[in-house]
Amino acid sequence: MAAPSFVKQRSLARRRAMQAIYQWQMTGNDLKEIETQYLTEQDMSKVDVEYFVELIHKVPQLIDLLDAATEKHMDQTMEKTDPIERAIIRLSAYELMHRLDVPYKVVINEAVVLAKAFGGDNSHTFVNGIVDKTAHDLRQAEIN
Repeated sequence: MAAPSFVKQRSLARRRAMQAIYQWQMTGNDLKEIETQYLTEQDMSKVDVEYFVELIHKVPQLIDLLDAATEKHMDQTMEKTDPIERAIIRLSAYELMHRLDVPYKVVINEAVVLAKAFGGDNSHTFVNGIVDKTAHDLRQAEIN
């Protein structure tokens, strides 16, 4: 059987990271404990584990910066935003700011996919709008 593609491994890393960030937001549990839980209790064989670990540690570390970049495009604070949407937006903002190797269109698409899979009925529309506006701020050169 062929190894899963790099793209698929990254998508799965984002999916697991979004779930782990959501868990951290809801419980406040130690990130190292959450990481260990995922690495031991979830099937991570098709996941880019290095990327997963980066996301779950860097997003919380940079939360104030990420929230500042996105909240200006929202009519509410990040803390009043649905926790699933909050996790997706924060993860996406991190990628837009710090993972310039990931094209902005990929970041937006992955955010929408996650919102459709885990969010409410209109989550994907909300997430798409916020991440797209944030991309225009942070990746203007790439967009042009």
